Parts: sequence; C-alpha cells; structure tokens
Amino acid sequence: MNAAIPAHLLPKLDPRPVPAAMVEALKSRFGERCSSALAVRQQHGRDESVYDVPPPELVVFCESTDEVAAVVRLADQHAVPVIPYGAGSSLEGHLLAVQGGVSIDLSRMNRVVELQADDLTVTVQSGVTRMQLNNEIRHSGLFFPIDPGADASIGGMCATRASGTNAVRYGTMRENVLALTVVTATGDVIRTGTRAKKSSAGYDLTRLLVGSEGTLGVMTEITLKLYPQPEAVSAAICSFPDIAAAVRTTIQIIQMGVPIARCELLDANAVRAVNRHDKLTLREGPMLLMEFHGTPTGVKEQIVTVEQIAADNAGLAFEWAETPEERTRLWTARHHAYFAGLQMRPGCRTLTTDTCVPISRLADCLLDTVAEADASGIPYYIVGHVGDGNFHVAYLIDPNDPQEREAAERLNVQLVRRALSLDGTCTGEHGIGLHKMEFLVAEAGAGTVDVMRTLKRALDPKNIMNPGKIFAA
Repeated sequence: MNAAIPAHLLPKLDPRPVPAAMVEALKSRFGERCSSALAVRQQHGRDESVYDVPPPELVVFCESTDEVAAVVRLADQHAVPVIPYGAGSSLEGHLLAVQGGVSIDLSRMNRVVELQADDLTVTVQSGVTRMQLNNEIRHSGLFFPIDPGADASIGGMCATRASGTNAVRYGTMRENVLALTVVTATGDVIRTGTRAKKSSAGYDLTRLLVGSEGTLGVMTEITLKLYPQPEAVSAAICSFPDIAAAVRTTIQIIQMGVPIARCELLDANAVRAVNRHDKLTLREGPMLLMEFHGTPTGVKEQIVTVEQIAADNAGLAFEWAETPEERTRLWTARHHAYFAGLQMRPGCRTLTTDTCVPISRLADCLLDTVAEADASGIPYYIVGHVGDGNFHVAYLIDPNDPQEREAAERLNVQLVRRALSLDGTCTGEHGIGLHKMEFLVAEAGAGTVDVMRTLKRALDPKNIMNPGKIFAA
C-alpha cells in the first residue's frame, strides 16, 4: 500500500536499532517471552489505522510492574524506543514503531488487583480489558461505564483518554481515573494519586499521564471509579427523516437536562451495514440509539420527555428494548459498526475521523460534513456519541488507490478545520497518534505544543517513550 501513497501522507521513519547486548539481556531474562519472530512483531506493529510501517524489532511480554521497569531501564541505558501495547485497537497509529525499538506487551498483566466496593473503586493491572473488568465485578452490583466500543485494555484507554457511548452521563477516562502506577523513562516506578475522590496535593500528574499516549511513561496499574448498576435500564431506537432532525432531537434532549446515559447516532449507511452484519431489520435511515438509567420512575420520566422531543422533530415510532437480551443485541450491533462497515466494501481499509464540537454547533458540523462526503463519491458511514457532540466518519477506501486515500485525507482536513472553527477539537477520543499531529498545532497553537515538548523532554530526555507520536520531538 505505502509504495503508491504520496510521501506527505506517510509517517516519518527514523529507526534506532536495538543493540545486540540489549537483545541478549532481554532474552536472558525473559526467555520465550522475548520474541523476535516476524509474525509476533507484525502483530505488534499494526493497529486499526491506515498506516503500514515496519514492525518493532522485539516484543517482550511482561507480567509485572517490575518486569516493565527492567525493560525500560535497559531501553534507557541503550537509548532504544519502547512502545506499550495493550489490545491493538487504536485508530491513529499510536503503537506503530516509527523509530523501531521494543514493543512491551501488557496483555498478560490482566489481574483485577483489588475491588474496594465500599469506596466504589477498583485497582487493576493495565492489561485488563473493559469487558473483563465488568464481568469480574458484576457480583458487587457495581460497573465501570467507559465504553469505547472495542474491548480495549484499561491501560490503552487511559493512554488515549478514551470515552465512548456512556460519556454523556459518566464522563471520560479523565474523570474516572483516580491513581496510577507508572514506569518512568528511566525505569523508576512512581505512583500518582490516591483512592480519595479529590486532592489538592501538588501537580496533578494523573491527569497529565492520562491521554499522554505512552509518551511520558508506561502505566502498569490503574485505580478507577465505579458506579452502582442502575436499578432500571431501558433502551430505545428512533428513526428520523434526515440527520438534521436526529441532531435537533439530541440537542434538545441535552439542553432540557435529561440525564440520558447513551445517545448514539447512526446514519443510513451505518444502519444498512449493521443490518447486514448482525442480521437485523432496522429501518435504514438516520437513527438515534438511546439508553436511560435510573430508578423505574426516573427512567419513565426520561422516556416521556424524550419521546415528546423526538415526536416534535418528526421522529418515527420508538422501538423499546427493556430486557437485557434485547439491549445487548442493539448495543452489540452498534459496537460492530466498524467491522460491519468494512464488509460493505470487501478489501477496503477504513480512514476514520473523530471530532467533537459544542453541542449547539453539532448540526452545523455534521450537515456540512455529510454534504462533502456525499459529493466525494467515497463510500462512508457516520456514527457518533452525539450526546456530547462527538462523531466519527469512516471513509472506506481502496488500499490500492492512492487517489482515494488523498481524497479521504482532504475530507478529514476539511472536517477538522470545520470543527476547530466551531470551537471544537480535532479528536474527541481517539487521540493524536501519528495521524493528527498537524491538527494539534492548529488547535492548541505552537506555543502550547512547545510547552508539551518541554514536559516531554524533562520526563523523557532520551526520547524513548513511544517516540514520534503527538508531535515531532
């Protein structure tokens, strides 16, 4: 694919070889858990982005914080890059080895360390996935609400400051991480934060590290907030004659103060894709998929209000899903949208965008984006966590057609510029990675990015922590 792609769309490669002495030391300590096998390296050198780059030289499967620290100390000694790896589900090239080095696989660090049910907190190793966590704590009557769709690792979700379908009510990873255990660029182990719900003690290093995309340290343990499982849950779908009507409904729901838990938009293309993928019979038009949490009385009140708002915006008949099986079926289909979209154009790759704007400007941003996408002729679909102004456009491009890649990238640029002009952000939840570095400068300003560089150089003077991501060194 890369051979045909214009140079300005490719990441800059600057590999630093792993010295033989470091390879020998790692293999001596980790044995078969240190792999140079091509298949293993390729697995750890690819995410869900459109980039194809050479894989890391080595993959080390760590099982404890001490083991991660040992790898990083060797990397510091030899000035070799290290790249944390969780579930490999990132979308912006976060885990790609653009400067070579060692991939630290944290998937075996998958233990729930301690559930503190009385305090509504839990401490987990970074390789625990969100689905695993909720399965293991289900007996407690508590749950962890952050749901980015993919069964991502908690460490990866912290690294990208993930959010997802429940963010409109429960917030993002930023609001739900209390404390971290982190291996620094010198191989030291530090802890940031406590289990207390608030603190005024010094710099907020937890918030600095959440969203740092592995460029400041390797998170190995995370303490999270939990929430009581709601007494009553009800989900509903409602179709609309056009996207504008669906967005107006969303805006009015939020502005009315309805404490809706989930409010997801699927355009007609996305509904068509999930119908085929999951063998559903949903009406193939713009649709809101909503979920309500609370007491039985509170949920009923929310439903009455939302039904009236939808009806005022020409919403078609609500369909309710009140049993767990019905709700799971709908949300599973929503979470399958990415893979369902890929099946709409066999052999394609997905260039996925991710912007977020103030809720009052959502219609302006979305409708202009739809018009541009339709005019381009490139197949696409839209899904969005529209309750908080965040949406994604997935362009389904032919990997053997560089013109399609360029056209999709132009659409992405136009979309991001539009979002920024509306006082939004270039990424609501995917992160910067490789793909959005130029947009970070446009959003934050060169001076702000220089402050970020200053922090990076202070904490990682040899530039070994996932180098080449967020901004150029």
